[in-house]
Amino acid sequence: MTDTTPTPEPGPRQSWETHAAASGDTDVVAISPVREEGMLTDERPDTSVFGPDVVARARELIARYPQSRSALLPMLHLVQSVQGYVSQAGVTFCAEQLDLSEAEVSAVVTFYTMYKRKPCGEHLVSVCTNTLCAALGGDAIYRRLAEHLGEDGRPVGHEEVAGAPGEPGSIMLEHAECLAACDLAPVLQVNYEYYDKQTPDSAVELVDALRRGEKPAPTRGAPLTDFKAAELQLAGFFPEDDATYRAAVDGPSQAVETLRGAQLAADRGWTAPAMADDVPLPALDSKKEGR
Repeated sequence: MTDTTPTPEPGPRQSWETHAAASGDTDVVAISPVREEGMLTDERPDTSVFGPDVVARARELIARYPQSRSALLPMLHLVQSVQGYVSQAGVTFCAEQLDLSEAEVSAVVTFYTMYKRKPCGEHLVSVCTNTLCAALGGDAIYRRLAEHLGEDGRPVGHEEVAGAPGEPGSIMLEHAECLAACDLAPVLQVNYEYYDKQTPDSAVELVDALRRGEKPAPTRGAPLTDFKAAELQLAGFFPEDDATYRAAVDGPSQAVETLRGAQLAADRGWTAPAMADDVPLPALDSKKEGR
């Protein structure tokens, strides 16, 4: 093994290396994503879980786009609707359906946090811990849920499951970046449906109800379903019967707080200034060599 380099120290001196080399006893495989099933073998993963009905839906997705590779994002949601996560078999399935390499599919799967590489629970609970929600209690909500869902004094970690993955009442807990509901902070989502103005106590009551098999109504939006059913909708598949479809997806998405600014403007007669058609765009400095 080559000599290790020292860990770079903070300070004014620049370093050619921005990492510390692994020591001789570091198990590189153990700390890398290649532990995912099938990633260290040349054997093709078993994709039989994706039966003829799933293949038909995959072909339907592909037909919606001028280029087949554009169907990758909804197809990954379709995979999650079957397995509750994107396994290596799911990666292979998408690659074969879209004539992509597995590396191309894996690059997308690992980029987006909405695609899970570990089996999810029946429900995915996402707690917003971005700035405003965190300041108003999001961090406290996450800590409380992590402790409440943990066992033997160990809190549940980010993207870990309380209970057996996929089984009734099981819950995957995750930190979430901005959920676009700052006006109703702190918020959390269950399978991407909103529960606004939460507290640690109300969040505990919510997850306890989920674990009992109940489906409390979201603050706004569509009725609550489980993670796999939500993934099928995200893939773009809905009930054909219109009444069933409306019952599954319809629901008020706005809140009084969300519309308050627009209501104030309407009440006071405020309007945005009109844009003149003949206003030239500001000139840009030409690029100079070396800049």
